[in-house]
Amino acid sequence: MSTIIKLEKVSKSFGEKKILKDINFSVEEGQAFLILGKSGAGKTVLLKHIIGLIKPDKGKIYVDGAEITSLSRERLDKIRLKFGIVFQSSALFDFLTVKENVGFALYHHSDLTEAQIEKEISHALKMVDLEGTQNLYPYQLSGGMKKRVAIARAIIYRPKIIIYDEPTTGIDPVSVDKIVSIIRDLHERLSITTLIVTHDLAVGFKIADRCVFISEGRILFEGKKENFYRLDDERVKKFIHAGLFEFRNKEEK
Repeated sequence: MSTIIKLEKVSKSFGEKKILKDINFSVEEGQAFLILGKSGAGKTVLLKHIIGLIKPDKGKIYVDGAEITSLSRERLDKIRLKFGIVFQSSALFDFLTVKENVGFALYHHSDLTEAQIEKEISHALKMVDLEGTQNLYPYQLSGGMKKRVAIARAIIYRPKIIIYDEPTTGIDPVSVDKIVSIIRDLHERLSITTLIVTHDLAVGFKIADRCVFISEGRILFEGKKENFYRLDDERVKKFIHAGLFEFRNKEEK
């Protein structure tokens, strides 16, 4: 496998506050990879660096072989087309139907005919088990359904990398299981590089086998999940304990 994402000594500060401190890790093409950390650890800032929304104060970031920190706006936009992103809030357009939300990129950035786009939309919705919802609006959908529409929108133009930012936040346990199942299925079916950013330990390790754990802007661990549980670090132990407590509470509800 070839490396599709690589960070070398990436650091970022906002004023006096250091957010990222010498971040190093890499993701192999076709891998399911997890970025773990509690709220405020720097996960979102790290994610924005990977997709080129923020430039580091120092360090280098490579995406599919291109060093993106020095690219022009035009070239960076082309790199971003390699990503499909499922945002934490789903970020659907309230005034558009499911069909219009899912097909947004194709309607505006492709030469496909209306019939071809509708075929792609139907296929994407089928992959997330939402056939027949094309004419619904977001307000008519549950939280879990909105997440699935967002996933369909992210995969419709066949990106090389799909990023899930806290994919199960704010939805019920049944919907969580459904989302996890869909993410795993799409990863295998599409042979796509999958990057999950979450604080939810149980969800993350149902999808990915490798991870980095970030605490206070630093990477405390990079490796396989079974080794993460064996790590003798008090910050990791507290995170695991909090994750298990949250998981038990969800199971009891």
